[in-house]
Amino acid sequence: MLFEKIATSGHEEVVFCHNQDAGLKAIIAIHNTVLGPALGGLRMWPYKTEEDALNDVLRLSKGMTYKAAVAGLNLGGGKGVIIGDPNTDKSEALFRALGRFVNSLGGRYITAEDVGIDVNDMEYVLKETEYVTGVHQVHGGSGDPSPFTAYGTLQGLMASLNHVYGNEDVGKYSYAVQGVGHVGMEFVKLLREQGAKVFVTDINKAAVQRAVDELGCEAVELDEIYDVDCDVYSPTALGGTINLDTIPRLKCKVVCGAANNQLATDECGIELEKRGILYAPDYAVNAGGLMNVSIEFDGYNRERAMRMMRTIYYNLGKIFEIAKRDGIPTFKAADRMAEERIAQIGKIKLPHMGNNAPRFQGRMRGN
Repeated sequence: MLFEKIATSGHEEVVFCHNQDAGLKAIIAIHNTVLGPALGGLRMWPYKTEEDALNDVLRLSKGMTYKAAVAGLNLGGGKGVIIGDPNTDKSEALFRALGRFVNSLGGRYITAEDVGIDVNDMEYVLKETEYVTGVHQVHGGSGDPSPFTAYGTLQGLMASLNHVYGNEDVGKYSYAVQGVGHVGMEFVKLLREQGAKVFVTDINKAAVQRAVDELGCEAVELDEIYDVDCDVYSPTALGGTINLDTIPRLKCKVVCGAANNQLATDECGIELEKRGILYAPDYAVNAGGLMNVSIEFDGYNRERAMRMMRTIYYNLGKIFEIAKRDGIPTFKAADRMAEERIAQIGKIKLPHMGNNAPRFQGRMRGN
C-alpha cells in the first residue's frame, strides 16, 4: 500500500528520517526534479498519525513542483515534515539531526521554513548542511520569507480583482482573512495600508487581538469567517478550508489567499466556478516566498526579489487566459501551465541527481 501510494503520486524519492536520541521522526518527499533540485519548506506539526504526516508531505511536495514550474523557476518540488509539537518538542539536536538527513541527499532537496518553523530553527539545520534557504542575512540568506509570500499574494490578489472587477484598487474591497500567523499578519498589513476593510480569525486569539488593536481589523469567530459578507475570502492558514460544506456559505466573488492546498477536493474548484466565484490557484499566488529564497543561490538581492514577485500578477493573468481558452476551471488551468513547462524542459533535461547542486554565495557555515 505504501509503495502504491508513492507510485500513484509520481514521487521520485521519499525518505523516512528517524533519530531516537534527538527525538526526530520526519519525512522528506522529493516529487520532481526535472526543472532542478527540489526546494520546499520544512513543516513541524503534531500529526495524529504517521499516515497523516505522509499524506501531507506527499501532497505538499507535489504542490511545490507545480508552484516552481508556474513561477518560472529552475527548481523542482520537495517538502519535509517533522512529527511533533513546535511549541514543546523543538531542540538543537532535533534540527541538527534533520540537517544530516538533508545533507545525505547531496543537494537533491533544499529545505526552508514552513509552518511551525522559524529562521532560528533553520540556523541549527545549517550547522549540518548548506542545503538550506531562508536563514539569517548574516549567513547569506534572505531571512523570514513571510513578508515576501504576503507581497506575492498581494500581486495575485490585484490580478484577481482586475479580472473580476476591472481594476486593482485593493482598498475598495473587503476581505475575510482566515489565519493571521506570520504570512497572514503581513498580508493584512498590506491590505490595511491601502485602507481595505478586513475581517480576521485565527486559533491564536492573541494574534487576532493584535490584528484588531494594531491594524484596525474586525475579529470574527473561527467558524463565522465563511459567512462574512465580503468581496474576497483569503485562506492564509492550513489547507482544505474550501470544501463542500463551506462553499455554500461564501458570499465573496474571489478566493485568493496564501494557504497551500486550499481546495479540499477538485470538485470544490468546479463548484466555485459554478457559483461564479473566481479561484486564484494557491500555488501560483503564494509563490513569493519561494521566489525570494531561490535568489539566494546567486547571492541574495532584495530589489531583484521584489521585481521577481511582480511576475505573480502576470502568471495569474496567463492562468485565467488558459482557463478561458480551454474552457476549464482555473485550478486545472494552473496545473496545465505547470505540466506543459515540465514536459517541455523534460525533453532536454534529466531529473536532478545532486552532483551539480547549486552553491550558495556568501554563505557562512555554522560550527
